[in-house]
Amino acid sequence: MRAHNFSAGPGALPLPVLEQVQAELVDFRGAGRSIMEMSHRGPQVMRVFEECVADLRTLLGIPDGYRVLFLQGGARAQFWMIAANLLGGGTGGYLETGTWAAGALREAGKVGSTQELWSGKADGYSAVPQPGEVSLPDGLAYLHYTSNNTIYGTQYHHIPDPGDAPLIVDASSDILSRPLDVSQFGAIYAGAQKNMGPAGVTVLILREDLLARVPDGLPEVFDYKKVAGKDSMLNTPPVFAVYVVGLVVKHLLSLGGLAAVGEINARKAERLYRTIDESAGFFVGHAANHSRSEMNATFRLGRADLQDEFLAGAQERGLHGLKGHRSVGGLRASIYNAVPEASVTALVEYMTEFRAARL
Repeated sequence: MRAHNFSAGPGALPLPVLEQVQAELVDFRGAGRSIMEMSHRGPQVMRVFEECVADLRTLLGIPDGYRVLFLQGGARAQFWMIAANLLGGGTGGYLETGTWAAGALREAGKVGSTQELWSGKADGYSAVPQPGEVSLPDGLAYLHYTSNNTIYGTQYHHIPDPGDAPLIVDASSDILSRPLDVSQFGAIYAGAQKNMGPAGVTVLILREDLLARVPDGLPEVFDYKKVAGKDSMLNTPPVFAVYVVGLVVKHLLSLGGLAAVGEINARKAERLYRTIDESAGFFVGHAANHSRSEMNATFRLGRADLQDEFLAGAQERGLHGLKGHRSVGGLRASIYNAVPEASVTALVEYMTEFRAARL
């Protein structure tokens, strides 16, 4: 029996994808070898990469003039690489909404000039800035934000206005969870291990004209222009991870695309938050209502002394990964794409029964 997996990351993967990986693991499509044993420049692997890019373009509606690159080092590597490649001697503007946004700002500061334009730290990172709340200076090299904050359970439900600057987003924990207008961005990057695939590959969608900003002298593996020039095969890429991303993208297309996926995710989140809100304070959400994440619901018990009992009971029911991040405590249910509605049903039924037994 499959567990109900609410892990914040690596997150759940679609069961049909896992089953296909299992079926092809030892003998990849009649080749007599695993894809992990094949040359990345061989025709089978090249076809996997080409299909993954083409399907991502279809799923996200990526327009002409954008490159899709497969990188390594996770989103953390991109915190530095975005600035090293795109700052161009200017100032990067940052919206600081949590641990990962703060990390991006900190790493970019090692490269050059940055400016924190908004911070939610004083309010415990319970919200993201709303439209019209951020004042932008003139002449920014780019505006950077983190679209979903896994630790605090907040998410943007609008695309920030960057003025005349390119907009850069770390979309690691909500990419492919809902429709996204790629044309509004200079760059979108995401570690795969929440909604796209296993850890080990980071997808970068980069507007091609920004490659002109890349300075000379960067180490080759950190140079967007050189990675793009070799179609993500400057060095041996994470072949297995890209293969799984490709299967996940095909799976999402089979569900009807991101509009259909977004409706499912909204339905899951609405049911879980309704259970929290109707508990009369037995469960208490962390995020402001307008900033609640559809990917990571963060909450706590009104009586803190019941938390260990709640978590133990959840484990007994096969509800795993509900303990909150160590930096904030409490509870967290990560309900990424691959977490089925049946798992959310099992969780809300347990929450309801647990509360009723203690009233």
